[in-house]
Order: sequence, then structure tokens, then C-alpha cells
Amino acid sequence: MTATLSSTTGTLSNTEVLTGDRSSVFHSWSAQGSFSGLPIAGGQGSTVWDFDGKRYLDFSSQLVFTNLGHGHPKVVAAIQEQAATLATIAPAHANETRGHAARLITERAPEGFNKVFFTNGGADANENAIRMARLVTGRDKVISRYRSYHGNTGASIVATGDWRRIPNEYARGHLHVFGPYLYRSEFWATTEEEECARALHYLERVVQLEGPETIAAILLETIPGTAGIMLPPAGYLAGVREIATRYGIVFILDEVMAGFGRAGQWLALDAYDVVPDLITFAKGVNSGYVPVGGVIISDPIAHAFDERVFPGGLTYSGHPLAAASIVAAQTAMAEEGVVENAAAIGAYQLGPGLRALADRYEAIGEVRGVGVFWAVELVTDQESRTPVDDATMGRLKSELVARGLLPFAVANRLHVVPPAVVTAEEAEEGIAIIDAALAATFC
Repeated sequence: MTATLSSTTGTLSNTEVLTGDRSSVFHSWSAQGSFSGLPIAGGQGSTVWDFDGKRYLDFSSQLVFTNLGHGHPKVVAAIQEQAATLATIAPAHANETRGHAARLITERAPEGFNKVFFTNGGADANENAIRMARLVTGRDKVISRYRSYHGNTGASIVATGDWRRIPNEYARGHLHVFGPYLYRSEFWATTEEEECARALHYLERVVQLEGPETIAAILLETIPGTAGIMLPPAGYLAGVREIATRYGIVFILDEVMAGFGRAGQWLALDAYDVVPDLITFAKGVNSGYVPVGGVIISDPIAHAFDERVFPGGLTYSGHPLAAASIVAAQTAMAEEGVVENAAAIGAYQLGPGLRALADRYEAIGEVRGVGVFWAVELVTDQESRTPVDDATMGRLKSELVARGLLPFAVANRLHVVPPAVVTAEEAEEGIAIIDAALAATFC
């Protein structure tokens, strides 16, 4: 994993690139003085390399978005061709590539979704879904989960349930509830059935006590991603759908991270027999090659704006380069069986491999996931389930990087999220690296 790649890295070194970056770039979610991100020179498929020539398996998919891997030739070519034809156009004009992208996206949605509002990413997709819900209901409040992440714009960051919400609470009308998470149950549950029933009861009581006539939307990640890849128990999403319908609330499913192959389905909701009112997306729809996101809109909500102006828009909504990358990515995913590959890798490599590690390491409290969307929860011991501390996670991340694997770690969890194009051999190599890093950290 240490081959020299002078032809692709040129003469720059990691140190030079990092120094230049730190001198002029203000980084997100970081204390600027201590930023030390790994410089990446290039990538192909599930592998990236730095400026010093070291190769890494990308088991982070960056921020869990390179579902097609790095440097997919069909997507790169489509962006280049579109740039040469029409590099940009205002959203007020009709554009064939934008329309093609929208049609391919709605083909993946449940029946009754025929319109897409394009945004620049997942945060403003959720922002505009909330706006639509408030406009069509005439209500204000939004219910989301404590364990969630919905983005870093005004309403989406306040809808978020983790610590990043607290210094950013400027938006109005947001409520949070606990969702099902049996490993750390807030409901004293001992089975998935109990956890599901009690979480639904709690949600409905919140709706009732807040006043159903005040609640515009329930916003949930189909599978919470950054918060821990917690698969919803059987019946939970269908139960939320019933509550939303009963009280005239718009049900929004956030598929920004879980959608377009990540969970081994075109959309993660496909596995749960549930139809929301709005679906938000970004990330995997085009493997993140050009910033893009959007809202897939059910027909009743879309028709609410047939004669009424929708008071929202973005300068780069449906940008031609982004649209071209969506068309190419969606076509490649279908032709190359990428979704099926993700499902198989989860079933035959990642799931069994990670569970085998859990049998060997006391520090692994729980393994959960599907497709190429897995979390390993790390604890001081399995009885107390006390999360390991930040210093321990820092050592684990260092061990992984030193062995040639880019990790995605949040709190006490290692998220195992390679591209959906990862091969069986690469998945097994990644599991072996994780094994060695766990041994170095905990044994």
C-alpha cells in the first residue's frame, strides 16, 4: 500500500500542500490552528493516494458520498462534455439535462412523485422541504430526532439532534424526540418490538400535547447516518407514516446519506414499505462529483404550487454540470449493478466480517448496518456499554490511517462506509486493516 505515484502527484509533498491549505482555507467543524487534514492528490474507485505516494482504501467515502467511487470515467466524461456544451444556465430557463436528471430521480421514487426541486446539497434540500411543509399546511413546528443530522443551514441545523445544533439555534419552531435505538434505549425496552411501540407512543403523545394543528412536518432520516447508522425496527417508519396521516402532518424522509445505493437499495425507504410526502437527497445521487441535492415532491404537494408561487430558489438550482453528473451516475449505477453490489458486499463481506470482529474484541459493543452502511460501536466493556473516550478513538483512527485506510469516525463509533463499487477483495482487505488497528488499540 505504499507504491510511489510520481506521475500523478507531481513534485508537491504532503507537507507543502498542508501548509498552503492551512494558510488560506477556513475549515468546517474545526479549530483552525490545529487543523491537520490528510492531503489527497488523486483517487480511483475505492482507493485514494496522497502527495507522498501512499495509497489508502477509502472506507469513509469522504463524507459518505462517493457511492460510485473516485474518478468514475463516465461521470467525469459527462461533466466535461456538458462544460463544453453549456457550462451554466439560470434555473429560470428550461434545460434538457436538468429535466433528464429529474426524470431519472423520480423513477427511483415511489409512485406519485413526479417533480424534483434541485438544491446545492443536502442541507438546503432539507431546508426547502421544511419550507414546503410549512407552506402547504399553514403550520410552523417541525419534529425531528435528537440522534440525527440534517445539515448546516438555518432550519436544517436546528432540526439536527447532535451537539452542532446548540451553538446555531436561530430558527424557530423545532422540537426533538427520541427515536428507536435499542442498544441505548430511552424507553427501558428489551426487544425491538417494545422499542418500536414505545417510540411511536412517545412521538404521538408529543404531537398531541404540542397541538397537531401547530405541527407542519415530521423530519426523519430513513436510516440515521452520522448519528450512528441505526436501522429502524420493523413497523417504525410505517407507524410514523400513520401518525403523520392521522394529524395532517407532512412526513419528510431524509435520504441524503442513506439513498442511492448506500443501503443496498436505490432509496433506503424501499426496504421499509413506507411512502413519505417529501424525500430529500444529495451525496450518492452523483457520487458528490459536483455539489447537488434536492427534494423529490409528491404530487399533492407539487400541485399545491400550480397556481401559487413557491417562494424559494437558488442561483445554481439544477446546475447543468450537476445535472449531467446525475444522469451519468444514475445510468452507470444501473448498467453496472452498483446497488446490487452494495447489497452483496454488506451481506457477504462487511456484515459477517464485522460481526466476527465483535466476537473477538470486548471493545465492540454492537455492529449494525446494511449494504455499505455500517457502524461499529466501541465501549469500555460490553456490560456497562460505556462509550470509549476521544483519546482512544484518536488512537484507533491513527492506527487505521497508518495501515492505509481512511476511516469515518464519529463519537465512539467507527463507521464502515466504503464506496458502493467496493470489491469483495477490497472489503476483506479493509476488515483485515480494522482488525489490526483494533488489536493495536485495545490489546
